[in-house]
Amino acid sequence: MYFMDELLTTLEVAERLGVTAGRVRQMIVDGQLPATKMGRDNFIRESDLKLVERRKVGRPPKDQNISKDKSSRDKAVKKREKSS
Repeated sequence: MYFMDELLTTLEVAERLGVTAGRVRQMIVDGQLPATKMGRDNFIRESDLKLVERRKVGRPPKDQNISKDKSSRDKAVKKREKSS
C-alpha cells in the first residue's frame, strides 16, 4: 500500500525547523531539501524534513586567515593614529 506524505509549504517547514522561509527556499536551491514546485509555491514532503534535521546551524566559523587580516588592519590603523 502506498502512503502519501503530507505536503508542507515553505512557511510550515520554516516553523518546524525554526528558520525563516527564505532559509528554507535557500536549502531547496542548494539541493539540501527536495521540493515540488506547484505554480509559484514549493511543497516539501514531511518525510524529507529528516534530511535537514541534523544540519549544522548558524554561520560557519571564520577562517583563521580572515581574522589575521583583520588584526593586521587594526594594527595599521593604530599605527596611523599614533603618528597623527
